[in-house]
Amino acid sequence: MSKAKIDVLTIGNAITDILAQVDDKFLIEENMDKGIMQLVEADRSANLYAKMPKDKIQISGGSAANTAAGVASLGGRGAFVGKVADDEVGNFYASDLKKAGVEYETSMLEHGAASGKSMIFITPDSERTMNTYLGACHDLTQADIIEDQIGGSAITFMEGYLWDPPEAKLAFVKAAQFAHKYERAAAITLSDPFCVNRFRDEFLDLLRSKTCDYVLANVDELKSLYQSENLHDAVQMVAQDAEIAAITMGADGAMVIANGEVITVPAVKVDNIVDATGAGDLFASGFLLSIARGQDLQQALSLGCLCASEVISHVGARPEKNLENFAKENDLKI
Repeated sequence: MSKAKIDVLTIGNAITDILAQVDDKFLIEENMDKGIMQLVEADRSANLYAKMPKDKIQISGGSAANTAAGVASLGGRGAFVGKVADDEVGNFYASDLKKAGVEYETSMLEHGAASGKSMIFITPDSERTMNTYLGACHDLTQADIIEDQIGGSAITFMEGYLWDPPEAKLAFVKAAQFAHKYERAAAITLSDPFCVNRFRDEFLDLLRSKTCDYVLANVDELKSLYQSENLHDAVQMVAQDAEIAAITMGADGAMVIANGEVITVPAVKVDNIVDATGAGDLFASGFLLSIARGQDLQQALSLGCLCASEVISHVGARPEKNLENFAKENDLKI
């Protein structure tokens, strides 16, 4: 097997986060429930986007893209596959992701839905009210999966959030097949208990068929996958299904299950938790990069927890510190 050109390639929803400060009157006028995330259709999305203040902040986002950006911040080689349209938001997305050091070569959608966006309205009380339009995200197809790119990636990692459009499912299965053809690993994150409840049988089949070698989840997602109230029982079951299962446990740290062994590490102490958004995404950055680089499982857990600790110490799902330097300061190898 040749040396990988990419450490971690991620596949997921390409969504631009657009943040703006507004007053409560704006929410009332637009009939929004404060603090709630709701999916919106194209017309509503375009209307809200047009009304956003000119000083809005835009960030290329999406769970899998955040993981790829974390890999790049660690000094690794991260790549992302996700669909945007050839429009103002899509062109921003591609430019911003590349600026973060992520390889992004997915062709833009020429005709069809607009680029996905999550419009986040922040009121003076710091509440976030989100209106998300998936748009072009759901137009990812098998044609976007490039054999040479997957074959040159140590790990290909997909977010469960994308496991909805039939074409996207086929695209990921194709990517996993290419990964295995080149003796590389395929992995999935369960993303959210809501996703698990909708696609439980399909997620289990991905593991049991060995389409996915690794699975990442939090405690609630794992328990939901196996419909168990008991974490110990769920751990025993995932040990039978996955080559490697990494489970985040919030303040209790993280565990990995592999080869009949369970390894745990404590969480990294954070004096002031500001925003938990992106914690799982950045845990995946550290954990997967360590695995891709041949580090042991305890090291992988430790690096994952360190990356998560950085992102929850500030607002936003991307690291503010250079994670490579942060890891060195904490005596962790990459």
